[in-house]
Amino acid sequence: MTDSKTTIDDLKEASRKFADERDWDQFHNAKDLAIGIITEASELLEHFRFKSPEESDALFKDPKKREQICDELSDVTYFVMRFAQRYGIDLSDEYLRKSGQSAKKYPIEKVKGQNKKYTEYD
Repeated sequence: MTDSKTTIDDLKEASRKFADERDWDQFHNAKDLAIGIITEASELLEHFRFKSPEESDALFKDPKKREQICDELSDVTYFVMRFAQRYGIDLSDEYLRKSGQSAKKYPIEKVKGQNKKYTEYD
């Protein structure tokens, strides 16, 4: 599987199959899946804690560190896919819907080159 050939549905189905084979539906309610997302995201963040942008970028040149980062990102992806699969969320539709809202909050002419929250710019 590669990103260019794998659909979101493929990933959602893979997460469903993985959980089904282990009888994990009983543990995969919305609260616990959301906890899984944030827990794994925190484990991803640990790799970058107290690192400069240059030090963070350098981590990807170390094969072992890169693999650890990829492992955590994959864990986040699993929980996101499982959450969406379990609750019938179409991630493509929701992403595009939310992107449209964000485009209105962050019009290019006001925010280009800035990283402020929409409530902080004129």
